[in-house]
Amino acid sequence: MEKSAASTEPQGPRPVLGRDSVQVPDDQDFRSFRSECEAEEGWNLTYSKAGVSVWVHAVEMDRTLHKIKCRMECRDVPAETLYDVLHDIEYRKKWDSNVIETFDIARLTVNADVGYYSWRCPKPLKNRDVITLRSWLPMGTDYIIMNYSVKHPKYPPRKDLVRAVSIQTGYLIQSTGPKSCVITYLAQVDPKGSLPKWVVNKSSQFLAPKAMKKMYKACVKYPEWKQKHQPHFKPWLHPEQSPLPSLALSELSVQHADSLENIDESAVTESREERLGGAGGEGSDDDTSLT
Repeated sequence: MEKSAASTEPQGPRPVLGRDSVQVPDDQDFRSFRSECEAEEGWNLTYSKAGVSVWVHAVEMDRTLHKIKCRMECRDVPAETLYDVLHDIEYRKKWDSNVIETFDIARLTVNADVGYYSWRCPKPLKNRDVITLRSWLPMGTDYIIMNYSVKHPKYPPRKDLVRAVSIQTGYLIQSTGPKSCVITYLAQVDPKGSLPKWVVNKSSQFLAPKAMKKMYKACVKYPEWKQKHQPHFKPWLHPEQSPLPSLALSELSVQHADSLENIDESAVTESREERLGGAGGEGSDDDTSLT
């Protein structure tokens, strides 16, 4: 596939580059995100097996900032199906066993919204949550979904969770045929804490590959599930269907990492459950919940 012409442009959504105001990403931001998904320089391959590859950014390997890239070949899954699965919040509650709570908050434009997501971390780490501005863009037969952290006045940090910061996170879905695609997941996250090395290693060697495989299984089962659950309701394709209230960008502000409390978990050791194969919230491979 031809590389984006934007490869020489600054990488990442503009709030990453120091903008103090919240803005919905434009075409340049989407091109920049695509370029970074396709980039190879500075990335170290840490896992490659059964069509799933994981890279960790070399510059970030010994820092608290967590930057990871995963890619998976999806046979028998059209790009548009994977795009639907990533958007369908009700279905995510079925297949994403990391999720504690997730919901959409408000609509910003026809292709941008604000949402909440909290997830389980490997035990005994504290669980995290995040408020993000998410935007999406179909690009021919390819698709991009990406987000970055924002502050919403009605959803301040909670005492029982650590508020993490998504600097740049998203998916690039590239069609490789009528019934096949490749997905690249790129995440640059500040977990707001000094994480022990076993967590970083486990993320790249175990948790990320397992999450990608679980996503693939969910995609295979999605068409059957969707036929039973509002089959024509897809507000990400038909914005007029969205039940969300509108929100002005001025109500939001950029979530800077240095304004949140850091949690030092660098000395936390892996629990016995984790060492014996527990997935730290990944859940079992039982797919009965997808029916």
